Amino acid sequence: MIQQLPEIAAGALQLAKRHTVLVVDDEQDIRSLVANVLTGYGYKVVTASSAAKAIALLARMDAPPDLLLTDVVMPGMSGPMLADQLLARFGGARVLFMSGYDERQVVQRYVVEKGFALIAKPFQLDKLCASVKDAMEAGIMAPQHNEMPDLMLEQIH
Repeated sequence: MIQQLPEIAAGALQLAKRHTVLVVDDEQDIRSLVANVLTGYGYKVVTASSAAKAIALLARMDAPPDLLLTDVVMPGMSGPMLADQLLARFGGARVLFMSGYDERQVVQRYVVEKGFALIAKPFQLDKLCASVKDAMEAGIMAPQHNEMPDLMLEQIH
């Protein structure tokens, strides 16, 4: 059953139309769902299936996306490491992480304790929209260093 999109205030819709969200997730279904929902709210959405592809996109951008919405655990480079690349390149950005591992120590250590917002998968569409809106209204995050060892990523799986 497909969930109906939540109502959005006219002011929030106008705000959305001015913002670009970079959605990074290695799962096609999640990436497509998130992109479709956010596009439906007026956000300009750019997607990437990996951190490496997101970095290639960022290399061609003059300014950061208004929000990086990324999975925490992905093959290759983790979401926190991708966020570090974005923050270092542009001197700051808004970041929202999503993860099915929200209670794991590694997610707490490299996401929550660093002050980043996190939305747990699976999520309701209204929760996704509220989290994106909150992240847009939050301040810009300063560059940090997130060394998320591969060993720790292996322990998650």
